[in-house]
Amino acid sequence: MKSGWLVMGVMLAVGLTTATAVAEDVVVVTVTGQGASRDAAKRDALRRALEQGGRQEISSYSQVENFTMIRDAIYSRAEGIVTDYRVLKEGPGAGGVFYCEIQAKVSKSAIATTWGEVQNVLDQIGRPGVMVLITEYIDDVPDDSSILESRIEERLHESGFDVYAGDHVREIARRESADARAEGDVAKMQAIAKDFGTQIFVVGSAHANYSGVENLYGARVAMYNGDAVVKMYYTDTGRLLASKSLPNWRGGARGHFTRNKQAGKKALANAGDEIVEMVYRTCMESWATQISAGGDVRIEVAGVNFKQANDIKNRLAAIEGVQKVNFKLTKGIASYRVVSKVSAQDLAVAISNADLFDIIDLKLNRIQGEMPQG
Repeated sequence: MKSGWLVMGVMLAVGLTTATAVAEDVVVVTVTGQGASRDAAKRDALRRALEQGGRQEISSYSQVENFTMIRDAIYSRAEGIVTDYRVLKEGPGAGGVFYCEIQAKVSKSAIATTWGEVQNVLDQIGRPGVMVLITEYIDDVPDDSSILESRIEERLHESGFDVYAGDHVREIARRESADARAEGDVAKMQAIAKDFGTQIFVVGSAHANYSGVENLYGARVAMYNGDAVVKMYYTDTGRLLASKSLPNWRGGARGHFTRNKQAGKKALANAGDEIVEMVYRTCMESWATQISAGGDVRIEVAGVNFKQANDIKNRLAAIEGVQKVNFKLTKGIASYRVVSKVSAQDLAVAISNADLFDIIDLKLNRIQGEMPQG
C-alpha cells in the first residue's frame, strides 16, 4: 500500500514539474497595436506581443553578430510565431487608424528556435542585399542626390542589409548607355541588381514643385506640392513585392521664402517618413518570410538533356514541403519554378542529399547547379 502511494506521489510530482516547465516557457501578455487597416493593426499587436513577451529572451542575444537584423527578422515573423492569441477588442481609432487589442501567449522556446533558424541562414548565405534607386525631381529638374534614396539606404544599412546605392547604379547605367531613371526600364534595373547579387531591388521617383509662400505661425514658409511612388521587386524573378505611393502631399520648408532646391529637398524629407518605413518593413518581411516559408524558389541546372531535366522535376516534386514544380529546357539549361513551404537553403540540402545535381550557387530564393561530368 505504501508503495502505491509512493508511485502516485512520484506521478503527481512529475506532473507538477511538467506543468511548471510549460508555464515557465510561456509568457502571457496583453497589448494593443495600431495600423492603417484591421489586418495591419493585428500584425502590429502580434509584433508588440512578441517584443514584450520575449524581451528577456531576445536581449540575451544582444552580443550576437547581426543582432539587429536577426531581431527584426523575428519581429517580422511574429504572426507565425505567436499563434496562440485572442482578439479582445478592435475597431477604428483616432486619426483614421485602426486599433487591435489582443491577449497572446509567447513561447520562449519558439523564439529560441526561430533565432537559430535565422542565424543559420545568415551564416550560410550571408546578409540579404538590396539595390536602391530613387530619382527625385525638384521643380521638374532631375536631381541625382536623392534625399529619399539616402534615407532608405541608411535605414536598411543600419539594420544589417548589404545596400547597393543609387550612385553605383547610375554609374553602371552611364557606362552601358542605359536609361538610369528609376521609372525607366525595370528589366534593365533587374539586370543590374543581378550583377550586384542582390535579392531585392527598389526603384521609384519623387516630385516636389514650388507652390508659393504661406505664413505659418508667424513665419514665412516656402510650400511645395509633391508626389512619390516606390516599387520593390525580387531580383531573381522580377516579381513585384510592393508598391507604395504618396500622392498629393504638401509640405513646407522653414527658413526658405521662395523657389529653392534646398527647400524642395527639405519638403521631400518631411514627406518621406512613411515611404522609408514601408520600404524597410517590406524588405524585412520579405526576407524573413523567404528564409523560413520558402515561397517561390527558382532553380537553374546546366548540362542536362530532356530526360535528365524531367527526372529532376519529378524528384523535386517528391521532396517534402514542395507543392508544385514547373520547368522549361533551353539549350541544355533546365529552369524550374518551385512553389514550396521550405526555404531555398533547406531545399538545397535535400537536393544535395539526394544527389540530384551539383549545387554551385545558393541565393535567398535561387539555386544554381550543374550535372556532374562523366
